[in-house]
Amino acid sequence: MLGLPLAMGVLLALVGCMATEHCGEWERVETAESLWMGHEIPVTLPLLPAAPQDLVCQLLQHLEGSIKPGEVPNPSILLAMNLAGANTKNPNYKLLLQEIKEEAVRRAQKAMTSGQVALYVLALLSSCQDPRQVHALGQTIDLIPILQQKTDEEMAELEDKGHPKTTLFSMSLDATALCLARADGYRGPAVALAKEMLSPNSHITVDTRAVVTLALVCAYDNVEDPEVRDLLREAVWTVTNDFLDEQEERKGMIGNIYSMGLALQALEASRDFYAPRDWDCAQAFAVVTNHTFKLPMAIAQVLPALVGTSYLDVATLSCDAPTDLCPNLGRHRVPRGMMIPPGASQIPQSSQDITVHYSIINKLQGTPFHYNISVMVAGDSTLLEVLERAEKKDPENFSFKTEQTFWGPMVVSIHGLAASDNDRTYWQFLSSGKPLDQGVGTYKPHSGEHIQAIFSTY
Repeated sequence: MLGLPLAMGVLLALVGCMATEHCGEWERVETAESLWMGHEIPVTLPLLPAAPQDLVCQLLQHLEGSIKPGEVPNPSILLAMNLAGANTKNPNYKLLLQEIKEEAVRRAQKAMTSGQVALYVLALLSSCQDPRQVHALGQTIDLIPILQQKTDEEMAELEDKGHPKTTLFSMSLDATALCLARADGYRGPAVALAKEMLSPNSHITVDTRAVVTLALVCAYDNVEDPEVRDLLREAVWTVTNDFLDEQEERKGMIGNIYSMGLALQALEASRDFYAPRDWDCAQAFAVVTNHTFKLPMAIAQVLPALVGTSYLDVATLSCDAPTDLCPNLGRHRVPRGMMIPPGASQIPQSSQDITVHYSIINKLQGTPFHYNISVMVAGDSTLLEVLERAEKKDPENFSFKTEQTFWGPMVVSIHGLAASDNDRTYWQFLSSGKPLDQGVGTYKPHSGEHIQAIFSTY
């Protein structure tokens, strides 16, 4: 582990920036306009991160180490690696890029949601790959019309039922990807998203509002209609000022720790919209650097913010110039307070057993039920281990199923009642009436805690 003096130095380097400076911003140089996908655009080349280079390199190391042959490729990891200036000649990088192309060819048309296709488009753009011509497995596909069709389906359901086919989060990624790919079809979703942000009846999570902000900033920069631009500006101003207010009230935190990466990206990308108000980015960065990130997905969302970039920068990265900022990658040690490798621990774990109370509740669908159980587990157990112990103790009532996601295992069925995308239902986990901000694979209950799993709608 990194020694305490260096860990404190990392934190102080971030806290030392002035509130009005761009925290973690790259030093940039403008290059001549380059021809890209038929358009001449100015390309910016990242040189050196203002955030400590060791910190950036250590996070990149963790992302590179998470890439495994044969596993479902995560486009968010490729996005983050490109935005942070990873070595594109690294074997793991090449493996991830190739697997993303192959996965797109195999599944984009029939087996991906709109948001998933959008992330693949963004990942390919960040790698200077044309999403209109994705070559893999002896085939070539165009992701843009596929994304457009899926986005149209989201919009149709939003207009018909008051909610998109999947989520507003996915719709925001759709609009962002279409906008950055210079494709038609982003304006309608952007207008709809702006209206959702301004609706007094909207109760939207921080991470969703953050990606909406990115979509609206991109749309604002590309539309000419003054009424549409006014709407987009008002929505971005509203969201970002809400973020800044919450950060001030909660001493740096916006939402929860896992929404901070996207919130920081949104605030960095939208400075012109909340100006002349200042953003105390050092305060927000201190919250992030004091947290231990275990999941590669969480690191992938926060890393771009630490180097002053966002998803909006993916189409203007230069892939021709060398950007290997971490030539000694692989020899860096892991930073205290930022992440830990799988299986490692920063603090001694309690060997003392604890009792956790667990309830499952359904009042929404079919025959209502409410079952309670108390189980004893080791003091460092995850919630997933609590569920496993409950199932072993009472399999008739507490059986459950999970699916693997980029955020870890997700519970999709309890007591035979399965979540459904069509019905927009899911199992929500709460403690003391508040939703958990971690998944079952990472959340660690304390002794005497009462965890509830409630069948809910979104």
